[in-house]
Amino acid sequence: MPSLPPSRPPGFSRRTLLAASAVGLALLSTGCTSSPDDEAAEVTSEQADELAVQVAVQEGLIKAFADAGAADPALAAAVAELAAQAATQLERLRDAAPGGAASAAPSAGPPGGPEAKAWLRGQVAAAASSHAAACLEQSGARAALLGSIAAGLRGQDGRLA
Repeated sequence: MPSLPPSRPPGFSRRTLLAASAVGLALLSTGCTSSPDDEAAEVTSEQADELAVQVAVQEGLIKAFADAGAADPALAAAVAELAAQAATQLERLRDAAPGGAASAAPSAGPPGGPEAKAWLRGQVAAAASSHAAACLEQSGARAALLGSIAAGLRGQDGRLA
Protein backbone atom coordinates (compact mmCIF):
# COMPACT_ATOMS: atom_id res chain seq x y z
CA MET A 1 0.00 0.00 0.00
CA PRO A 2 1.38 3.37 -0.93
CA SER A 3 2.01 5.65 1.95
CA LEU A 4 0.02 8.80 2.12
CA PRO A 5 1.82 12.09 2.42
CA PRO A 6 1.62 13.43 5.92
CA SER A 7 -1.20 15.83 6.40
CA ARG A 8 -0.30 19.43 7.14
CA PRO A 9 -0.69 20.57 10.67
CA PRO A 10 -3.24 23.29 11.09
CA GLY A 11 -1.80 26.80 10.99
CA PHE A 12 0.13 28.87 8.53
CA SER A 13 1.01 27.67 5.09
CA ARG A 14 4.35 28.60 3.62
CA ARG A 15 2.68 31.20 1.45
CA THR A 16 0.93 32.79 4.45
CA LEU A 17 4.17 32.79 6.43
CA LEU A 18 6.05 34.41 3.54
CA ALA A 19 3.40 37.10 3.12
CA ALA A 20 3.35 37.84 6.85
CA SER A 21 7.15 38.09 6.87
CA ALA A 22 7.09 40.54 3.96
CA VAL A 23 4.51 42.73 5.69
CA GLY A 24 6.51 42.66 8.94
CA LEU A 25 9.69 43.59 7.11
CA ALA A 26 7.94 46.48 5.36
CA LEU A 27 6.62 47.79 8.68
CA LEU A 28 10.02 47.43 10.30
CA SER A 29 11.81 49.30 7.53
CA THR A 30 9.21 52.07 7.60
CA GLY A 31 9.57 52.44 11.35
CA CYS A 32 13.38 52.54 11.17
CA THR A 33 13.61 55.10 8.40
CA SER A 34 13.90 58.72 9.44
CA SER A 35 11.93 61.36 7.67
CA PRO A 36 13.61 64.22 5.82
CA ASP A 37 12.04 66.59 8.33
CA ASP A 38 14.07 65.04 11.14
CA GLU A 39 15.21 67.86 13.42
CA ALA A 40 18.53 66.20 14.18
CA ALA A 41 19.48 66.42 10.49
CA GLU A 42 18.70 70.12 10.23
CA VAL A 43 21.63 72.47 10.60
CA THR A 44 21.07 75.83 12.25
CA SER A 45 23.02 78.81 10.97
CA GLU A 46 25.04 78.84 14.20
CA GLN A 47 25.95 75.17 13.75
CA ALA A 48 26.92 75.78 10.12
CA ASP A 49 29.10 78.72 11.13
CA GLU A 50 30.79 76.70 13.87
CA LEU A 51 31.40 73.81 11.51
CA ALA A 52 32.98 76.23 9.03
CA VAL A 53 35.27 77.45 11.80
CA GLN A 54 36.27 73.85 12.53
CA VAL A 55 37.11 73.34 8.86
CA ALA A 56 39.42 76.36 9.14
CA VAL A 57 40.96 74.94 12.33
CA GLN A 58 41.69 71.67 10.54
CA GLU A 59 43.12 73.54 7.53
CA GLY A 60 45.42 75.36 9.95
CA LEU A 61 46.50 72.02 11.38
CA ILE A 62 47.35 70.71 7.91
CA LYS A 63 49.47 73.83 7.39
CA ALA A 64 51.11 73.26 10.78
CA PHE A 65 52.16 69.76 9.72
CA ALA A 66 53.67 71.17 6.52
CA ASP A 67 55.42 74.03 8.34
CA ALA A 68 56.83 71.75 11.04
CA GLY A 69 58.07 69.36 8.37
CA ALA A 70 59.78 72.21 6.55
CA ALA A 71 61.43 73.35 9.77
CA ASP A 72 62.66 69.84 10.63
CA PRO A 73 62.90 67.38 7.69
CA ALA A 74 63.38 64.42 10.04
CA LEU A 75 60.09 65.34 11.71
CA ALA A 76 58.36 65.48 8.32
CA ALA A 77 59.11 61.81 7.72
CA ALA A 78 58.15 60.86 11.27
CA VAL A 79 54.72 62.52 11.12
CA ALA A 80 53.76 61.75 7.51
CA GLU A 81 51.10 59.24 8.64
CA LEU A 82 49.66 61.71 11.16
CA ALA A 83 49.52 64.42 8.50
CA ALA A 84 47.68 62.05 6.15
CA GLN A 85 45.15 61.28 8.91
CA ALA A 86 44.60 65.00 9.48
CA ALA A 87 44.04 65.49 5.74
CA THR A 88 41.44 62.71 5.70
CA GLN A 89 39.72 64.31 8.69
CA LEU A 90 39.66 67.62 6.80
CA GLU A 91 37.95 65.98 3.83
CA ARG A 92 35.26 64.56 6.12
CA LEU A 93 34.74 67.93 7.78
CA ARG A 94 34.40 69.62 4.40
CA ASP A 95 31.86 67.01 3.33
CA ALA A 96 29.82 67.64 6.50
CA ALA A 97 30.02 71.44 6.38
CA PRO A 98 27.13 73.09 4.55
CA GLY A 99 28.33 75.95 2.38
CA GLY A 100 31.76 77.50 2.44
CA ALA A 101 34.38 77.36 5.12
CA ALA A 102 35.96 80.17 7.07
CA SER A 103 39.55 80.92 6.17
CA ALA A 104 42.26 79.69 8.48
CA ALA A 105 43.91 82.39 10.53
CA PRO A 106 47.61 82.68 9.83
CA SER A 107 49.76 81.56 12.72
CA ALA A 108 53.40 82.03 13.56
CA GLY A 109 55.52 79.30 12.06
CA PRO A 110 57.35 76.70 14.07
CA PRO A 111 60.81 77.20 15.51
CA GLY A 112 63.55 75.44 13.62
CA GLY A 113 65.06 72.12 14.54
CA PRO A 114 63.93 69.87 17.36
CA GLU A 115 61.59 72.48 18.86
CA ALA A 116 59.33 72.05 15.83
CA LYS A 117 57.96 68.81 17.29
CA ALA A 118 56.86 70.48 20.53
CA TRP A 119 55.31 73.32 18.53
CA LEU A 120 53.44 70.83 16.32
CA ARG A 121 52.21 68.97 19.38
CA GLY A 122 50.77 72.23 20.71
CA GLN A 123 49.00 72.84 17.40
CA VAL A 124 47.52 69.32 17.43
CA ALA A 125 46.34 69.73 21.04
CA ALA A 126 44.76 73.10 20.27
CA ALA A 127 42.88 71.68 17.26
CA ALA A 128 41.67 68.72 19.35
CA SER A 129 40.38 71.06 22.05
CA SER A 130 38.64 73.24 19.48
CA HIS A 131 36.90 70.27 17.85
CA ALA A 132 35.89 68.83 21.24
CA ALA A 133 34.33 72.14 22.32
CA ALA A 134 32.52 72.53 18.99
CA CYS A 135 31.18 68.98 19.27
CA LEU A 136 28.97 70.07 22.15
CA GLU A 137 27.16 72.60 19.96
CA GLN A 138 26.43 70.18 17.11
CA SER A 139 23.95 67.34 16.83
CA GLY A 140 23.78 63.91 15.27
CA ALA A 141 26.44 62.87 12.79
CA ARG A 142 28.19 66.26 12.89
CA ALA A 143 28.70 65.97 16.65
CA ALA A 144 29.95 62.41 16.24
CA LEU A 145 32.35 63.48 13.50
CA LEU A 146 33.82 66.32 15.55
CA GLY A 147 34.11 64.08 18.61
CA SER A 148 35.83 61.40 16.57
CA ILE A 149 38.28 63.87 15.06
CA ALA A 150 39.00 65.34 18.50
CA ALA A 151 39.69 61.87 19.89
CA GLY A 152 41.94 61.04 16.95
CA LEU A 153 43.89 64.24 17.45
CA ARG A 154 44.28 63.46 21.16
CA GLY A 155 45.85 60.19 20.07
CA GLN A 156 48.18 62.07 17.74
CA ASP A 157 49.09 64.40 20.60
CA GLY A 158 50.10 61.35 22.61
CA ARG A 159 52.20 59.98 19.76
CA LEU A 160 54.02 63.31 19.49
CA ALA A 161 54.88 63.29 23.21
